[in-house]
Amino acid sequence: MAAYVIVDNEITDQALFADYAREILALTEAHGGRYLVRGGATEVVEGNWTPHRVVIIEFEDIEQARSLVSDPNYVRLAELRGRSSVTSTVIVEGV
Repeated sequence: MAAYVIVDNEITDQALFADYAREILALTEAHGGRYLVRGGATEVVEGNWTPHRVVIIEFEDIEQARSLVSDPNYVRLAELRGRSSVTSTVIVEGV
Protein backbone atom coordinates (compact mmCIF):
# COMPACT_ATOMS: atom_id res chain seq x y z
CA MET A 1 0.00 0.00 0.00
CA ALA A 2 1.41 3.40 -0.96
CA ALA A 3 2.48 5.87 1.70
CA TYR A 4 2.96 9.61 1.56
CA VAL A 5 5.21 12.01 3.41
CA ILE A 6 3.45 15.36 3.71
CA VAL A 7 5.48 18.38 4.75
CA ASP A 8 4.60 22.01 5.45
CA ASN A 9 7.62 24.34 5.57
CA GLU A 10 7.54 27.95 6.72
CA ILE A 11 10.95 29.04 5.48
CA THR A 12 12.72 31.49 7.79
CA ASP A 13 16.20 31.52 6.17
CA GLN A 14 16.05 31.07 2.41
CA ALA A 15 19.83 30.75 1.90
CA LEU A 16 20.20 28.04 4.54
CA PHE A 17 17.07 26.26 3.30
CA ALA A 18 18.58 26.21 -0.21
CA ASP A 19 21.50 24.17 1.20
CA TYR A 20 18.98 21.65 2.55
CA ALA A 21 17.00 21.58 -0.70
CA ARG A 22 20.11 20.83 -2.77
CA GLU A 23 20.66 17.56 -0.91
CA ILE A 24 17.22 16.27 0.05
CA LEU A 25 15.99 15.49 -3.47
CA ALA A 26 18.68 12.88 -4.22
CA LEU A 27 18.36 11.31 -0.77
CA THR A 28 14.59 11.05 -1.11
CA GLU A 29 14.85 9.47 -4.55
CA ALA A 30 17.49 7.02 -3.25
CA HIS A 31 14.84 5.77 -0.80
CA GLY A 32 12.29 5.33 -3.60
CA GLY A 33 10.43 8.58 -3.00
CA ARG A 34 8.69 10.36 -5.85
CA TYR A 35 7.78 14.02 -5.46
CA LEU A 36 4.17 14.80 -6.30
CA VAL A 37 4.16 18.35 -4.91
CA ARG A 38 7.11 20.66 -4.19
CA GLY A 39 5.79 24.06 -3.24
CA GLY A 40 3.41 25.87 -5.54
CA ALA A 41 0.26 27.83 -4.93
CA THR A 42 -2.16 26.63 -2.28
CA GLU A 43 -5.79 27.50 -1.71
CA VAL A 44 -7.54 26.78 1.57
CA VAL A 45 -11.13 25.85 0.78
CA GLU A 46 -12.17 24.68 4.24
CA GLY A 47 -10.85 24.91 7.78
CA ASN A 48 -8.20 27.12 9.32
CA TRP A 49 -4.93 25.60 8.08
CA THR A 50 -2.49 28.21 6.77
CA PRO A 51 -0.12 26.21 4.57
CA HIS A 52 3.26 27.64 3.65
CA ARG A 53 5.35 25.46 1.31
CA VAL A 54 3.65 22.09 0.95
CA VAL A 55 5.57 19.01 -0.20
CA ILE A 56 4.02 15.58 -0.89
CA ILE A 57 6.25 12.58 -1.57
CA GLU A 58 4.92 9.18 -2.60
CA PHE A 59 6.54 5.91 -1.52
CA GLU A 60 5.75 2.32 -2.41
CA ASP A 61 4.86 1.55 1.20
CA ILE A 62 5.16 2.92 4.72
CA GLU A 63 8.39 1.03 5.42
CA GLN A 64 10.05 2.79 2.50
CA ALA A 65 8.85 6.18 3.79
CA ARG A 66 10.16 5.37 7.26
CA SER A 67 13.51 4.33 5.77
CA LEU A 68 13.97 7.89 4.55
CA VAL A 69 13.20 9.63 7.83
CA SER A 70 15.38 7.22 9.81
CA ASP A 71 18.39 7.56 7.48
CA PRO A 72 21.29 9.29 9.32
CA ASN A 73 21.76 11.61 6.33
CA TYR A 74 18.11 12.62 6.57
CA VAL A 75 18.50 13.29 10.29
CA ARG A 76 21.47 15.56 9.50
CA LEU A 77 19.49 17.38 6.80
CA ALA A 78 16.45 17.69 9.08
CA GLU A 79 18.64 19.51 11.60
CA LEU A 80 19.69 21.92 8.84
CA ARG A 81 16.06 22.35 7.79
CA GLY A 82 15.16 23.03 11.42
CA ARG A 83 17.55 25.97 11.48
CA SER A 84 16.04 27.39 8.29
CA SER A 85 12.31 26.72 8.63
CA VAL A 86 9.42 25.79 10.86
CA THR A 87 8.32 22.39 9.60
CA SER A 88 5.53 19.90 10.20
CA THR A 89 5.90 16.41 8.69
CA VAL A 90 3.57 13.40 8.69
CA ILE A 91 3.60 9.97 7.08
CA VAL A 92 0.20 8.81 5.83
CA GLU A 93 -0.77 5.40 4.46
CA GLY A 94 -2.62 5.52 1.17
CA VAL A 95 -5.57 3.44 0.02
